Amino acid sequence: PPLSPPPQSEAMKVVNLKQAILQAWKERWSDYQWAINMKKFFPKGATWDILNLAEALLEQAMIGPSPNPLILSYLKYAISSQMVSYSTVLTAISKFDDFSRDLCIQALLDIMDMFCDRLSCHGKAEECIGLCRALLSALHWLLRCTIASAERLREGTTAGEKQLTMCLQRLHKILSSTKNRALLHIAKLEEASSWTAIEQSLLKLGDTFASLNNSHLQSQAEECGALVRSIPIMLSMHSEQLHKTGFPTVHAVVLLEGTMNLTGEMQPLVEQLMMVKRMQRIPSPLFILEIWKACFVGLIESPEGTEELKWTAFTFLKIPQVLVKLKKYPQGDKDFTEDVNCAFEFLLKLTPLLDRADQRCNCDCINLLLQECSKQGLLSEMNKDSLTEKRIADREQSPWLKSAENANIQPNPGLILRAEPTVTNILKTMDADHSKSPEGLLGVLGHMLSGKSLDLLLAAAAATGKLKSFARKFISLNEFTKHINGENSKAASVRALLFDISFLMLCHVAQTYGSEVILSESSTVGEVPFFETWMQMCMPEEGKILNPDHPCFRPDSTKVESLVALLNNTSETKLVQILKWHEACLSISAAILEILNAWENGVLAFESIQKITDNIKGKVCSLAVCAVAWLVAHVRMLGLDEREKSLQMIRQLVGPLSSENTLQFYNERVVIMSSILEHMCADVLQQTATQIKFPCTGMDTMPYWNLLPPKRPIKEVLTSIFAEVLEKGWVDSRSIHVFDTLLHMGGVYWFCNNLVKELLKETRKEYTLRAVELLYSIFCLDMQQVTLVLLGHILPGLLTDSAKWQSLMDPPGTALAKLAVWCALSSYSTHKGQASSRQKKRHREDIEDYISLFPLDDTQPSKLMRLLSSNEDDANVLSSPTDRSMNSSLSASQLHTVNMRDPLNRVLANLFLLISSILGARTAGPHTQFVQWFMEECVDCLEQGSRGSILQFMPFTTVSELVKVSAMSSPKVVLAITDLSLPLGRRVAAKAIAAL
Repeated sequence: PPLSPPPQSEAMKVVNLKQAILQAWKERWSDYQWAINMKKFFPKGATWDILNLAEALLEQAMIGPSPNPLILSYLKYAISSQMVSYSTVLTAISKFDDFSRDLCIQALLDIMDMFCDRLSCHGKAEECIGLCRALLSALHWLLRCTIASAERLREGTTAGEKQLTMCLQRLHKILSSTKNRALLHIAKLEEASSWTAIEQSLLKLGDTFASLNNSHLQSQAEECGALVRSIPIMLSMHSEQLHKTGFPTVHAVVLLEGTMNLTGEMQPLVEQLMMVKRMQRIPSPLFILEIWKACFVGLIESPEGTEELKWTAFTFLKIPQVLVKLKKYPQGDKDFTEDVNCAFEFLLKLTPLLDRADQRCNCDCINLLLQECSKQGLLSEMNKDSLTEKRIADREQSPWLKSAENANIQPNPGLILRAEPTVTNILKTMDADHSKSPEGLLGVLGHMLSGKSLDLLLAAAAATGKLKSFARKFISLNEFTKHINGENSKAASVRALLFDISFLMLCHVAQTYGSEVILSESSTVGEVPFFETWMQMCMPEEGKILNPDHPCFRPDSTKVESLVALLNNTSETKLVQILKWHEACLSISAAILEILNAWENGVLAFESIQKITDNIKGKVCSLAVCAVAWLVAHVRMLGLDEREKSLQMIRQLVGPLSSENTLQFYNERVVIMSSILEHMCADVLQQTATQIKFPCTGMDTMPYWNLLPPKRPIKEVLTSIFAEVLEKGWVDSRSIHVFDTLLHMGGVYWFCNNLVKELLKETRKEYTLRAVELLYSIFCLDMQQVTLVLLGHILPGLLTDSAKWQSLMDPPGTALAKLAVWCALSSYSTHKGQASSRQKKRHREDIEDYISLFPLDDTQPSKLMRLLSSNEDDANVLSSPTDRSMNSSLSASQLHTVNMRDPLNRVLANLFLLISSILGARTAGPHTQFVQWFMEECVDCLEQGSRGSILQFMPFTTVSELVKVSAMSSPKVVLAITDLSLPLGRRVAAKAIAAL
């Protein structure tokens, strides 16, 4: 291009520009003649916009009381022939502020009318941002003009009404275009102060119109005001799903938490539920209703015993607290208590469900829940009373409920609600100095052991987040009993009982709620408590392999000898006084080995073994627990023909005492011991196909044990259970446990890959959507790892292999895109938090080293990029990110300096690079369509202003590629997919929208 002339000639040109316009007017040139001559006067050099042609023409046209029609015709010609840009015309108009000159104002409004509903700009990003700013100042000018016209109409000027109508029409015309509102949205973020001026004008507009008695004009003005106010919240206005009443994802997430994660913290559950509510656009009352429905189904389905108590605590203690937290989220203009009331109104219509729950719990469940919700401020007193009355009237209709209620059985919900304050009292009691009154403490603990008190208290503690401190108190009590200083036999037996009860309770807690509840924080210094050491080294748990020859099972030999001698002797007082119990627990494994050897070699007869096992379990049940723990590890190492004596020994320790026992709280302790031993032996008994009869404690101690059918391939089990769940439309607790077992066995990749294959086989539209809702909730078993596999392996595999593109057709392709986005959003929003205890338990397999899959150093092409290039016509375009121009992979995440060492961030960045390359490729196919669905779902699920969204990993260049796809070429989509908090993001968005 020719160099522009030196600056002084610019000023000359502006003067000449005015002279040229005047000359044209004097000589009465026609518009096209004027344009030809202008181009002769100014052959090369600056563009008309730099010379401000639009402003110069307007200035000359508006000199007199009425506008100069000839000069105006030149401006219109300049606009039509694109000599001047829309932004300079809008800026020029907004500088005119003599609103009393009716004819001039009307002329300006007519000019605006020429183009204001089809603004566009195909220049550089800066010019497009200029258009946004110009439109903002034009909007401000129009609002001021409208206010001035309204004031004149109020004063009774006849021309006022015509002008006001014209102004309102133009306002409506500009604002009813989504594209214009999107450009204004960007301008608002660019120039916050100008937006403040517009908000003030809106207030003034409202006040001015309030005093006009013309309802037609008032309603027009209100409509325009509403459109302006909608601009800042363009992205957050989502319509809710009103055609559905059941939401299987919410149902399954609640069931999963109630069945597997009662001890989990509340905040992650609340965030996950909110995520589902937002992604699926569930109206609040139906969302709360689904939570309650899941609780009642869980209560009805739960196996008797501990599981039932856990569900009761979850429903009556934890869920009201979850709702209290949900209430703190912004609800818009809705009242959360009204939503809770509405949810209960719906729930009362589900009479069969409520009747079943009442029958199971032996009480009026709704009544108790309403009281809890009212206590927590979730329901008004008036609503509570009216709902209670409705349910009472309903219960009158089913007299069998009354007759079936057993007055002798106390209902669990009532017991759980009473147990909650008791937990707090017990924690206070346990804080006291144990040495002052060990007998008093023993009384409290003995009381806790009777009946189902212990399980009630533990469930209440777990549901209210107090279980960890409960366990810490028992660990410190267990530590206290290690120290002996000159005690009499009574004190010694109290110490033995305190040791035994605390040890048994801790084992029971670890087995029922997971061992991580017991472990102290890694940051604590000092000696590790005895029980923690024993639990980590010696206690058998599902999936944990112990070494019976580990040094922890090989203590000091003199202690072992004296223990063997004691066990072989009958005097029980000695046993209680001499021992340090924790030492006995550590020595018992070696002692059992000696006794086994003696028995194997015929030195001891079976009668002696019986006496020894009675001695082991007859005083302190913990000894039996430690003995069986070692025997379980030992049996695993033996050949088939060597196991008999060890298994016989386990049978003896598990069976009832051969003699009568009068020790304090002995029967209560044996009940807990039996349940602990049954849990410990379950794995090894299954592996050695041995049957051992455990004393019946009146409840199923291991309800979800051994769920997989024998001799059936796990892939078959997975497909059949998924088919069952899909047919039913919801996941039940048992299925959740089966899926969890399969996830353990097959690993994350196997699990995810096979379920995705099942989804892609589904061709019925309503079933694919249902499958996504269910799969998302099943993936919640380990969302982080599943997401890495799904986005890092499975999707790239499907998108880069043309043989698999066919499987991505609609409907399964749309469904998979939805599932991928939901998983990505969930994992991304929670991966900064902690993994839940449920996920920590799982053995982490190394899916594949993410560093080698997606190397940090961009000089070496990543595996993913090589995958892509092998499929492209021109391999070098994609061979590695650096071979392409730097900006083609620049994304907002790099400007926000997101940590790319994090596997999830790497996987997301690579997935978006892949998406970008598919959109820019020369061939289109089902995979291109899939990418479009993926992006549409991202836009649908987005929160307003979420700077940390997954779309920040998308290269900026993808925006212009996406806009070429017809379904994505909408201004709202562009706003949603670009990061508008960044100046660069705003420029990219303005350029894409202005070109639409």
